Amino acid sequence: MEFLNDVIIVTGAANGIGRGVASAYAKAGAKVILADVDEEIGNVITEEIRSLGGDVLFVKTDVRSEEDVMRLVDVTKQKYGKIDVLINNAGKGVFKSPLELTIEEWDDVIHTNLRSAFLCSREVAKYMRENESGGSIVNIASTRALMSEPNSEAYAASKGGIVAITHALAASLSEYRITVNAISPGWIHNGDKSQLTKLDHEQHFSKRVGEPSDIARACFYLTNRENNFVTGINLVVDGGMTRKMIYEE
Repeated sequence: MEFLNDVIIVTGAANGIGRGVASAYAKAGAKVILADVDEEIGNVITEEIRSLGGDVLFVKTDVRSEEDVMRLVDVTKQKYGKIDVLINNAGKGVFKSPLELTIEEWDDVIHTNLRSAFLCSREVAKYMRENESGGSIVNIASTRALMSEPNSEAYAASKGGIVAITHALAASLSEYRITVNAISPGWIHNGDKSQLTKLDHEQHFSKRVGEPSDIARACFYLTNRENNFVTGINLVVDGGMTRKMIYEE
């Protein structure tokens, strides 16, 4: 029980990577706060984890909203008395031509992905600085911060911003013994594995497509107190794809 009694907030915890990370921390003995705007699915995941013995609390949160984020952090502090780890995972994407992308769509992606990381980190750090051992923040970025396909401008900008704000926060919060790191996942499959083809797996150096558990283990590494010499980094977890040379046949 590596994180026994640690208090962990995971945003965007109702689906995909966030769900996998939240479940993994609960299994490791942590008290986990699931923050998501989707109350229906959030409550289902909460009961699912509780049925396995996990100590979890769901707090409906629109991470774009300063008021919601402040309430999330206050509820957590009031219930558990401390906050040890924040996983800024909430995110969304809009993939369409930059010639057609509306400013409303752009703002929604930036606010959901990047503004939320700042808001949550700011509010959580106010309580983490009270901890004798500080705390850990992990921001979920993306390999799209490092390379692109067409029509990904808003998503790429938000994830690039997450990588940049990570090392800025690492510098600013170091006096409070708070580590801040980013993880850039590659292809992480959240659904039925049978949907994947042999080619899907073989195109990775790792010879397999990633899973939410891969990101959960990376979070474990970055939030383990014994690894507090690691801060300000962007850990790429992508099966080697960003290092693969690709030529047209």
